[in-house]
Amino acid sequence: MLRGDSVPSFKHDRVTPAQIIILGFLLLIFTGAVLLMLPFSTQEPGGASFGDALFTATSATCVTGLVLHDTALYWSTFGQLVILLLIQVGGMGVVTIAVAIFMFAGKRIGLKQRWVMQESISAPQVGGIVRMTGFILKTAFLIEGVGALLLALRFCPQFGLGRGLWYAVFHSVSAFCNAGFDLMGVNSPFSSLTDYVGDPLVSNVIAFLIIIGGVGFLTWNDIREHKLHFRRYRLQSKLILTTTLALILTGLLFFLLYEFEQGQWVDMSLWERINAAFFQSVTPRTAGFNTVDLTGLSQPAQLLIILLMLVGGSPGSTAGGFKTTTLAVMLLGIRAVFRHKERPQCFGRRIADESIRNASAIFLLYLLLFLTGGILICCIDGVPLMAALFEAASAIGTVGLSLGITPELSGASRLILIFLMYFGRVGGLTMIYAVTAKGAPELSQFPQERVTIG
Repeated sequence: MLRGDSVPSFKHDRVTPAQIIILGFLLLIFTGAVLLMLPFSTQEPGGASFGDALFTATSATCVTGLVLHDTALYWSTFGQLVILLLIQVGGMGVVTIAVAIFMFAGKRIGLKQRWVMQESISAPQVGGIVRMTGFILKTAFLIEGVGALLLALRFCPQFGLGRGLWYAVFHSVSAFCNAGFDLMGVNSPFSSLTDYVGDPLVSNVIAFLIIIGGVGFLTWNDIREHKLHFRRYRLQSKLILTTTLALILTGLLFFLLYEFEQGQWVDMSLWERINAAFFQSVTPRTAGFNTVDLTGLSQPAQLLIILLMLVGGSPGSTAGGFKTTTLAVMLLGIRAVFRHKERPQCFGRRIADESIRNASAIFLLYLLLFLTGGILICCIDGVPLMAALFEAASAIGTVGLSLGITPELSGASRLILIFLMYFGRVGGLTMIYAVTAKGAPELSQFPQERVTIG
């Protein structure tokens, strides 16, 4: 959010950009729920109940992927189209799509719209925000189109031309927007991509769409402007790329060297293990597809997935979680303590104090909500704690991975997941700024006193 006198004409506005963003997502969710309740939205006449429609609309808008019914078997083509549109708008951001409509209609984009857009994509400044929006839309549709064409090479021969193209487009958009919704229930209900564990085309195209969608629009812009000159990137882009690579490699090595050496995976070939290890290291951040049965994973593997789901993607991306930059700043803070440095630093730059405070607040807030949600689900429905925590992490990280307990949860537990999905999508700081007023500047300070830590 802009501070000081950067946008003086808006200082008395009652509706802040943060409030516009959260209200926009709420409006989209309820609109989607109403559409999914229509009689022709489901395979069976009658439409979905309000509770089922609200849960599915929230999951799609918040690009999560948790489902109560198998998407391919329960929803009609119209219902699937509604879900796809919710995923696209929710993934790109309500404000981004709204500004795009203004642009295509030839309307003038005012300073306030630019200000809101800056908040929506976490841009560092208002200047150039309309040009950035155009770049985001063009790049997103280009990547989704390329992904759809590649997936069509597999799906068209398997499902026929028309159905294969629809499946290719649906899964490309779902993967790029880190949503995790799939239509593979036609093979086996709730099977996700388990039939493609050894298929390098499907699994790797989906995995790279997830990665590209999760690194963030501003990082794409850095890459576009500076190509492969890594040293010229902004500090945020450097932290995002290095942290993303480190998390993928950590997950890959764990799954390859430990998890898929366990007895339950003995029937998998070496190629399938490599493919599955890479995919399972990518998808928890934060897409929701899986190429192996997650209930067959060992508890250490399930715990690692929970941690990856909580981290999520990067700021200004289609992904959720408390973000890679938050993790990076926290780790750099720990390193500064070990090195007796006053402030964390990296790549020849010092981390701002505000970034350190925000990272600490967001990390603790996500951790608190995740644990509270998991424990409440465990107590309400009596499910195993690991499964409940897995579900809570999947919701707040807007991932969509599940150990299969979602359809059996009570209404109260589903409401908990709806809140976690919504919170995870709009973002912790956005939610905080929307519900709290900005305090007056501090004209004086209390005396300082040291508190022993640790």
